[in-house]
Amino acid sequence: INVGIMLPNWLGDVVMATPTLRALRAHYGSSANLIGIVRPKTSDVLSGTHWFDQFIYFDPRSKRRDWRSWAVSTDLRKKNLEEFILLTNSWRAGAIALASRAKRRIGYVRYGRGPLLTDRLYPLREGRRLRPTSAVDYYLEIARRAGATVFSRKLELFTTSEDECLADRVWRNHDLNSARRVVVLNTGGSYGPAKNWPVEYFCSLALRLVHELDSSVLVICGPAERRTAATIQRTAAHSRVHSLAEMEPSIGLTKACIRRSDLVVTTDSGPRHFAAAFSVPAVTLFGPTDPRWSMTYHPNEIHLQRDLPCRP
Repeated sequence: INVGIMLPNWLGDVVMATPTLRALRAHYGSSANLIGIVRPKTSDVLSGTHWFDQFIYFDPRSKRRDWRSWAVSTDLRKKNLEEFILLTNSWRAGAIALASRAKRRIGYVRYGRGPLLTDRLYPLREGRRLRPTSAVDYYLEIARRAGATVFSRKLELFTTSEDECLADRVWRNHDLNSARRVVVLNTGGSYGPAKNWPVEYFCSLALRLVHELDSSVLVICGPAERRTAATIQRTAAHSRVHSLAEMEPSIGLTKACIRRSDLVVTTDSGPRHFAAAFSVPAVTLFGPTDPRWSMTYHPNEIHLQRDLPCRP
């Protein structure tokens, strides 16, 4: 059996889909051919996992024609799919599922795409509004509709040997192997500045972690946060406050650094979910978002937020 699975668009959502991917792999068995349709920018999140037999890159706005909707639909049609599972809500994703000619198309009825699906799920509502529901549970309902048995909500990720070699270099260069504990700070995310915590607060926190808890601090960053990470390191001006600003950012390096850390202090962004997947204690700083939408069920995660009338 050939099964296409349209993966979520955001890093954190891909991680929150891992219990569903694990359940689907177990359901279809090792003889099935599972094809992941994934955004190129998020594909490395699943590096080291064993749930898919192959990936197809999809980005409707890419300059590469082979990543656009028509090319992806054509490619999928050649795969002779029996089933297509949509973990995204867009009408475009439903159209690609229909164009793939998969006999069974499973997903939520959103944005008018109900007629494009054979198996329709309806999100929970409170009146006319959607009921706040963790993406973990939202995706698992799709797995259940496909026939899978769900045993766990635990998020799960893996690292590759290349990822670990990069992290070894970081630990060696900053003498973190001899540190009493390593606390990772994550300052931002792809969502935009609304989720960010002020740089001066991170600087203050970094120095308190060093002086009051005898910890070493590592500020991680994606491409958009390199300057912020460098600023925190420079402003703190302490030998035990380090950053990845001088290294080439990568999802794999971020995963490996979080996996071997003792604590992560993060905004509500992808690395928060990496911590949950690797069972690393985390403190998440929430700004405008409602934690109920992204509950990770991580037993060692603390949510901090200020209840203002303008949020979420």
